[in-house]
Amino acid sequence: MKFNPADDIQDLQYFGEFGGVNPSISDSSTYTFLSAKTMFDTFEGNTDGCYLYSRHSSPSNLYLGQALAAMEATEAANVAASGMGAITPVLLQLCGSGDHIVSSRTIYGGTYAFLKNFSPRLGIKTTFVDITKMNKVEAAITAETKVLYCETVSNPLLEIADIASLAKIAKKHNIKLVVDNTFSPLSVSPVKLGADIVIHSLTKYINGSSDTVGGVTCASQEFIDSLKNVNNGASMLLGPTMDSLRSASVMKNLRTLHIRMKQHSHNAMYLAERFENDGLKVVYPGLKSHSGHNLYATMINPEYGFGGMMTIDVGSLDKANELMELMQSQKLGYLAVSLGFYKTLFSAPGTSTSSEIPLEEQEAMGLTDGLIRFSIGLDNNIERTYQMMKECMVELGIL
Repeated sequence: MKFNPADDIQDLQYFGEFGGVNPSISDSSTYTFLSAKTMFDTFEGNTDGCYLYSRHSSPSNLYLGQALAAMEATEAANVAASGMGAITPVLLQLCGSGDHIVSSRTIYGGTYAFLKNFSPRLGIKTTFVDITKMNKVEAAITAETKVLYCETVSNPLLEIADIASLAKIAKKHNIKLVVDNTFSPLSVSPVKLGADIVIHSLTKYINGSSDTVGGVTCASQEFIDSLKNVNNGASMLLGPTMDSLRSASVMKNLRTLHIRMKQHSHNAMYLAERFENDGLKVVYPGLKSHSGHNLYATMINPEYGFGGMMTIDVGSLDKANELMELMQSQKLGYLAVSLGFYKTLFSAPGTSTSSEIPLEEQEAMGLTDGLIRFSIGLDNNIERTYQMMKECMVELGIL
């Protein structure tokens, strides 16, 4: 049978300490031992089922990690306190002074800032490329390159990374392909396409209620063990530990991800098609006009659609701000960053989530002033939403 990540999540079954249908939450920072020898063995990583200190691991974090590893078809996973708390340890575990990274030029602003401004202080250099051009990707690789980094669907321009082709290049040059799959959980399984390491911001779709910040790294058992090594593991030593209560909260929300992703995708496709027919400049991977549509159609699990993210260019920042403020006043959503919430969220990425990217580079990659990024919500009557949004656009002369 074809791999379906929702099935693997469904098949995970845990019993709480007292027989609860939810696993018990271990609300402890430290754990006791019946013998000193067991403590020593646990510290050395030689004992399963024993816990020492919650920065090392906790039952709740391990439960969530197992579920997310199943979702991404990897051997193991390690949860973190934020998406950046997953991304930065991975890159620092793979790279040191003198090493080089090739990265997509269109990525989350925080990741861009880390690669552009922070990692050079540690002697790590990055070349940013158009990830959709395989010749440019390969030309950027040097003898010092250790990582090829991209997002399945880029933030905010919604470019599609050809993960299978990138994986071939990575393997040819013996480097690791690291993929941020935050925009496309369930829809795309990067490891099945050849990626080595998959990262998510759990803050977004996976949690889905905009009340928790979290991240995860899904990879081989060997790599996850290296991240958690007490002597030289970046996740262990930098300390981006997720709280057990938050892990338990994300775990509960993960169980409805398949239902939510279908509705996010359905609603986004509906709006994208209607607004494109109205003559607006709409970017959505489900539209045939999207440059990566045909590629993405071969990558996704069709059951979960093309995702809930789309952009509309309304011509200027002033017009974008006017529209977002009006839509918020009409209760169509929130003028807010992030994604995956039950209500639609909208922002002008050039002045928000991608503001770390210099203006000249925003211009070069096609990130215009008038671009609005939409995370389409779970609206029950999407035709009603379309009509209300359209009324806002007509009022402001956009349509």
